[in-house]
Amino acid sequence: MRKAATIRDVAHAAAVSTATVSKFVNGGQRFSREVEARITAAIQQLGYRTNPLARGMITGRTGNLGIVIMDIRNPHFTSFVKGASRAAAEAGMNLLFADAAESRAPELALLQALLPQVDGLIVSARMPVAVVEWLREWARKPVVFYGGLAPRPGLHSVGCDNHASGLMLGRHLRELGHRRISYVGFGAAPWSKDRWEGLRAAFQGTKASLQCFDVPAPVAEEGERIASSVLLDAQTPEAVVAYNDLLALGLMAEARALGFRVPQQVSIAGFDNIAYGRYTTPSLTSVDTGSEATGEAAARHLLGLLAGESDLALHETIATRLVPRDSTAARGSGSGKP
Repeated sequence: MRKAATIRDVAHAAAVSTATVSKFVNGGQRFSREVEARITAAIQQLGYRTNPLARGMITGRTGNLGIVIMDIRNPHFTSFVKGASRAAAEAGMNLLFADAAESRAPELALLQALLPQVDGLIVSARMPVAVVEWLREWARKPVVFYGGLAPRPGLHSVGCDNHASGLMLGRHLRELGHRRISYVGFGAAPWSKDRWEGLRAAFQGTKASLQCFDVPAPVAEEGERIASSVLLDAQTPEAVVAYNDLLALGLMAEARALGFRVPQQVSIAGFDNIAYGRYTTPSLTSVDTGSEATGEAAARHLLGLLAGESDLALHETIATRLVPRDSTAARGSGSGKP
């Protein structure tokens, strides 16, 4: 039976001291990329495994990062966790996550249960104010917010430029000739307003008419529920933009049930570029908000805070891109109401 590799074996293979290996695997210090690459290669080659319990007793750390996602059913968050998990694994950390179930689960209780098990937290920037204040006062551990700007000054966050994303999608619809636009937003998310304002900015200088609707949860069922109010309004929209893809998909399904042809009679688009959108009929136009990249960046940002890096920006912006598909088309490709 092969003898388990020791820290001395790793140090010898990587041509560094045992102290250097110990500091690296415990996250106590960062080294040059070359040194870290040699240590990582030696660990993988030798199959070296640390003892988490012993490491925790020595360092006072758990070796875990914690994430609270808003809805495990939403593929946007699945991709987010995938990115965060990759970054955590590369750093030799575990990832623990809890599902807030779109606020049906009490966020504060989730955080209180998760906090003792992790070294730092990644949480949504749309957490309730009371929860954010509790984190600032009692967490005593690094916290990175995701989705948009942190809800309070001086806090770290990672997310896309939501105003620019709305502007990008609005310009796409403007170029298609649409002038009657409805937006289905989610007011509980601060960046829903940013997307709406970006959308409006795209039509400045035109005679466009834009109106905003709101839903209590960003899920497909709410898109279905509000579809008739949006589409059968006295001012029938030529295009509908939803806060996220799930809302857009629910709305598109109900639009067909109401007799509307998409995109011949109404264009529909969303945000997040979840995989489901590629396989619907018609395929969904969306703004890719970098879900996986956001998760990875948030985890790396948190790891940087844990390592004591002092040059980290308070906010890291993730690039977005327009993904035009078949659910949007030029105005005039079909008649109005069914």
